[in-house]
Amino acid sequence: MTNVTTPPPGPPTDGWWSRPPAPSDSSPTAAAPAAADAPPATSDDMPTRPVPPYTGPGSTSHDPWRTPMADPSPAAAPLSAPGTARSRARRRGPGWVGVGVAALVAGLIGGLVGAALAPDSTQPTGQATEQDAAVIDEVEAPQSAPESVAGIAETSLPSVVSISTPGGSGSGFIITDDGYIITNNHVVTDADEIAVSLQDGRSADAALVGRSPAYDLAVLDVELSDLTPLPLGDSDEVVVGDPVVAVGSPLGLEGTVTSGIVSAVNRPVTAGGQGEVSFINAIQTDAAINPGNSGGPLLDAAGRVVGVNTSIATLTSFAGQAGSIGLGFAIPINQARVTAEQIIADGEASYPIIGATLDQEQSGQGVGIESVVDGGPAESAGLRAGDRIIALDGVPVRGPDELIVVIRAQEPGATVELTIDRGGRQETLSVVLGSAVG
Repeated sequence: MTNVTTPPPGPPTDGWWSRPPAPSDSSPTAAAPAAADAPPATSDDMPTRPVPPYTGPGSTSHDPWRTPMADPSPAAAPLSAPGTARSRARRRGPGWVGVGVAALVAGLIGGLVGAALAPDSTQPTGQATEQDAAVIDEVEAPQSAPESVAGIAETSLPSVVSISTPGGSGSGFIITDDGYIITNNHVVTDADEIAVSLQDGRSADAALVGRSPAYDLAVLDVELSDLTPLPLGDSDEVVVGDPVVAVGSPLGLEGTVTSGIVSAVNRPVTAGGQGEVSFINAIQTDAAINPGNSGGPLLDAAGRVVGVNTSIATLTSFAGQAGSIGLGFAIPINQARVTAEQIIADGEASYPIIGATLDQEQSGQGVGIESVVDGGPAESAGLRAGDRIIALDGVPVRGPDELIVVIRAQEPGATVELTIDRGGRQETLSVVLGSAVG
């Protein structure tokens, strides 16, 4: 993962609870006090297991995630509490008989229902019946929704690889079932040994098929079977605010998944390493990206690759180390696809040029032309030294890095319209882009 420079405007530089059964005070038997001379209960006729504490509403162990149940209000309380004179008088009257009958009927009904629901007494307590076991076996664990981050991770991780070289580590992802892998050029630059490890524990040495310093891309090849390539999306359809997921091996931590959104598109970024500068019309994201994420995929909500994570903007910490500050950049997959296809076909890739040297020290709006290449696209279009390019296809350009990034977002042979300022007079020139290998 490389630190990047983004050209500034202007010149470049749950628990559960259950209510315990309440004692019935509507039954004469239940209401009658125990005889004073009754012998104390023994372990033969009464269990000595402590009664579990009440855990219903109002208790301190009531489930805090459930909606609290309101305590009974004074208006809802009984007119007289059990044991008062008024209560005892009512129990001696006809009304008490009615209550007793009702309780008896309710008891009979409850007994029948309870018998129907009670487990077979011949079945040992705490053991499931065969029928219960069959039901349990039929229940499957819930699966993650495909569009969720968990679902995307589950699908994509088997196709994301960790890359190790003598000089460091990075990430990559499988693009064909016969072993081609995309990563960043700066991950494998000058590496004489490249090892790839998969999420399933397999590993293999990888061969470098080719690389493109201009776009900071490289293609590797591994001889492994049963590989699943990641589906590629359309980076031209990506818009700011789209949810994205980054997968890779930041700091060597394989199979790391982070998520965020697309923060910006068409962000001019320079990246690369060891003297090779790449100019990228990048997708910016706030998904956490750190060193080691380089070459891993940036995925959309459907799990399709929309970018190749390549660099981060950083602030140096107190320990002199760089980390994610929510500014990560990815090479659009549409560009990566074209470059990868060229490398697989020819072992190298090309990029578009205008055939002119740009003034890197100029200030103000636009980009100055220092010189043009004899017979190159710029000269053929009528560009001259001293001209200032102020727009490309009607879009203003503010510096040389930005102009190069916009040009490299094109393809060799494409025609672009350059608006120039020549001695205070504006002109529009059509330039057919040339190509260079790299």
